[in-house]
Amino acid sequence: MPRRKPRSGRYGAQPQRLGTGLGDVYRRTEAGPDGDEYVVRTVPGARAVKRYRCPGCDHEIMPGVPHVVAWPAGSGETDRRHWHRGCWSGRGTRGITRRWS
Repeated sequence: MPRRKPRSGRYGAQPQRLGTGLGDVYRRTEAGPDGDEYVVRTVPGARAVKRYRCPGCDHEIMPGVPHVVAWPAGSGETDRRHWHRGCWSGRGTRGITRRWS
């Protein structure tokens, strides 16, 4: 019978796993549409326990909804913002509705 579970490492590198007690949260850096670098974390739905407001669409991100957390690479985590995945992916083609404050 064929294997159902793929072998680890078969599909490329895994994101860096944080050891800060954040569970299944992963961190990477991405270049923004303006050329700035951003630190981005993926938050799975099981770890999303609070409400946040997405700066891309100005709608709430409800608990249990997977999303991304991003902040400028040169600043600290106090500048982080929670985005819907689609809003973060499409931020280069449309403007944000809320400015970083």
